[in-house]
Amino acid sequence: MKTIDDVASYLDISIQKTLKAVFYFIDNKISMVMIRGDLDVNETKLLRILNGKEIRLATMEESLSAGLVSGSASAVEMSGVQIIADESVKWGSNFVAGANKLDYHFANVNFPRDFQVDVIGDIATAETGFGCPRCQETLDSSRGIEVGHVFKLGTSYSEDLDAFYLDDKGVQNPMVMGCYGIGIGRLLAAVIEQHNDENGILFPFSVSPFQVYLAPINMDKPEVLSVSESIHKDLIELGIDVLFDDRNESPGVKLNDADLLGFPVRLVVSPRTLKDQSVEVKFRSNLESDKIPLIKLKEKMSEIFFKD
Repeated sequence: MKTIDDVASYLDISIQKTLKAVFYFIDNKISMVMIRGDLDVNETKLLRILNGKEIRLATMEESLSAGLVSGSASAVEMSGVQIIADESVKWGSNFVAGANKLDYHFANVNFPRDFQVDVIGDIATAETGFGCPRCQETLDSSRGIEVGHVFKLGTSYSEDLDAFYLDDKGVQNPMVMGCYGIGIGRLLAAVIEQHNDENGILFPFSVSPFQVYLAPINMDKPEVLSVSESIHKDLIELGIDVLFDDRNESPGVKLNDADLLGFPVRLVVSPRTLKDQSVEVKFRSNLESDKIPLIKLKEKMSEIFFKD
């Protein structure tokens, strides 16, 4: 049995009654992390508790060369490798853990009777339903978007730049510095995270790179090209940003790309729409499209984009 689920199923026990070992390279040093079988290691917490800088999972080859038996390892009788444990190793007794021999496990393993560790602390990933360490409530979680950063720079730059101040006792001290940053790429990612569907992006009017996606169909037809160029010119004069898709692609490709890019309004000019001197108008957020007479298109676009 190689996995926690396999071991628990084979022995007909809960995974909470198991301990698992995870192997990491932390600052170029291989380490074993012990944690209860139903929990996951939070690598940020792990780095912080060790004051480390770099972390990655060890490969199978690296683990074997360090004498670690993947799928059957634990801290029991283990030496020669740094061992870090999550506090969960104390939250129970008589655990099942690897015996450091291929396909063997120990039963009734208890900390600290049966194994010792170099560091122990909270290194588990918090999940919905866990008890709050500060009150009697349970934890909840929701997705967040990191739009910006705040950096605590401390005094390293101020010391280099001789940026000092006098305190109330007349003593010079280096200024404690910080900075923040908001990236355009982050803002774009945040917008897309909040505004999308199964077909692609749904840009809000206020931040869309283009406001109109103009898609001529059958560009080889002179009338289609002529009308499309005229619409493009009129919309630009109105101050509307237009993406003119003049590629010689099929209708399906153009319309799919229009949904994928997610600009607020799509205009389609085709031989079919020109039969009744109209253009097809569709909002990206709507399922249905409408037809608008060509002579009223500028008026309609003005109402949509400049109604305030």
